[in-house]
Amino acid sequence: MSFDLIRRRLADVIAITLTPFDESGGIDDEAFARTIRRMVEAGVRTLTVNGNTSEFYTLSPAEARRGVELTTRAAERDTLVIAGVGLDVDTAVRAARDAGELGVQAVMVHQPVHPYISNEGWVHYNRQIAEQIPDLAVIPYVRNEAIGAQDFLALIEACDNVVGVKYAVPDVVRFATICREIGDRVVWIDGLAELAAPGYFAVGAAGFTSGLVNVFPRLSLDLFAALRDQRRAEALEIWDLVREFEEMRLVRNGADNVSVIKEALHQLGVCGPEVRAPSSRLSSEDRVRVEKILHYWGVAE
Repeated sequence: MSFDLIRRRLADVIAITLTPFDESGGIDDEAFARTIRRMVEAGVRTLTVNGNTSEFYTLSPAEARRGVELTTRAAERDTLVIAGVGLDVDTAVRAARDAGELGVQAVMVHQPVHPYISNEGWVHYNRQIAEQIPDLAVIPYVRNEAIGAQDFLALIEACDNVVGVKYAVPDVVRFATICREIGDRVVWIDGLAELAAPGYFAVGAAGFTSGLVNVFPRLSLDLFAALRDQRRAEALEIWDLVREFEEMRLVRNGADNVSVIKEALHQLGVCGPEVRAPSSRLSSEDRVRVEKILHYWGVAE
């Protein structure tokens, strides 16, 4: 898949896949494949495996590789599969090369977890990774509000394979300013999912990432289509439908981000509800809230 085609495919709903676990704590291969096929059959064409919703930081290198293997196997041939990589540069490069061997066409470079990040260091970190995997498209994941237009420009000018940016800073004015300065030299992706999508699309985003799409693919795909086609009233009707579910994922600094999705899929019979520490299962009260939302959406049995 060419870089130009990858750019076009990033203007879409980008599903961040789950990593279903079995009761013993290992990866549940069958449930993993089931969640992928369920989205692809619903029309999802762009997947990111080993993202934060995948519980990336709880996975061993072997488990992360297994996730890529299961995703590429379960997805259809024309699906764009993106692999999340990160941690130190060598680890990220090894994971990216392994993913490429398994058929992945692009990588998302997780935000550096180092406590002391300079702007120049951020550029150098991403540049070192991108330069060592020239045949793979690279998408930096940005959660640091200090990273500005000059930093993106420095990286883009140095690395032709940096094709997009997943921007997850909750500041639409800053995002608009950066988009205005850089334009369409990269594809701008709203990394804050459905709730932020209307605002971010208005100022430059072409796609958005989603965990919700694991649960109810049609809602996320319909929201994207309405935003793409500038059908504002329809987009906001869908936004209203997803709001309570997405707000549940945001409370306590996102502590239940993955737990809400896994609980919903557990109730739908797709995968188990198990999450790894430092996350935890939902309270009984919140499980009831999820049940009510699924019934309201008309997807519960």
